[in-house]
Amino acid sequence: MENLNQTKFIVFELIGFVVYEKYSPLLFTVFFIIYVLTLIGNMLIIVVVYYNTNLHTPMYFFITNLSCLEIWYVSTTTPKLLTMLVTKNKKISFHWCFSQIYMFHSLGITECNLLAIMAIDRFVAICKPLRYNVIMNNRVVRNLSLMCWITGFLTALIPMTLTSRVSFCGRRYVNHYFCDLAPMLSLACNDITVTVSINRFVGGFATMFNLAIVVLMYINIIHSIMKIKTKTGRKKAFSTCSAHLIVVTLFYGAACIVYATPKTSHSVEYDKLFALVYAMYTPFLNPIIYSLRNQEVICGLKRCLKSVLRHINER
Repeated sequence: MENLNQTKFIVFELIGFVVYEKYSPLLFTVFFIIYVLTLIGNMLIIVVVYYNTNLHTPMYFFITNLSCLEIWYVSTTTPKLLTMLVTKNKKISFHWCFSQIYMFHSLGITECNLLAIMAIDRFVAICKPLRYNVIMNNRVVRNLSLMCWITGFLTALIPMTLTSRVSFCGRRYVNHYFCDLAPMLSLACNDITVTVSINRFVGGFATMFNLAIVVLMYINIIHSIMKIKTKTGRKKAFSTCSAHLIVVTLFYGAACIVYATPKTSHSVEYDKLFALVYAMYTPFLNPIIYSLRNQEVICGLKRCLKSVLRHINER
């Protein structure tokens, strides 16, 4: 019983990508480039929207929120992963480990909330265009955004608190490249049935509730678009929500594979790879998807570049 009281003094060790250990230099290079480009891409989105008043609309306000979230999200796990690949130091303290769990799941739930709210925004824009400015006014948009962040960070407190109270009895090898709920609970030496059940309910409800909203909104959006008589009109309507639909598919697809599929003895390494999709690749791809498929963002970026070049020439 003595070691049960020492749980909070445990130093965990992340196993990481053991299968690809010999490729560490290559993995570091790839992940470092992706991380830097993710930061630059999402920062550019924020700057472009901020400096172009024509982009001060509800849709771009939510996209800016998403970009802020992605910078924070990718920075929760990637720096530690890069450090592990270079120094081979895989140790992580109890408090830092559970801080990582809390931030990762808080931001993950917040992203689920934001994607659902963005679907509602697209629904109002396409299905109720004449009332769009009235329904999605500044006060409503700010409150919806605030609600996404608050509920995300409050909801994640439940699984993080329950998991942190588990006794690990000195077991410290976490079979992942970051601290996540399932790998941590696999180290428990006491009964975790209730903890696992509550964690699954909270995570499942947060995910499926938001996914249901997205699906419902897009059923209505597609129904409304099919009523448009001209091919050009239908194409224009689809283009306003295609980027969001791609992001939703990537994020929910990878998350469902990791958290909703039955576990087998060989699935752990696959879980790590799929975790990279929503933890690293989705934040990397979001600014590309939203900019390359959006002429307003591209034009805004050009205006920003011209403004910078003009200031440089004036000096």
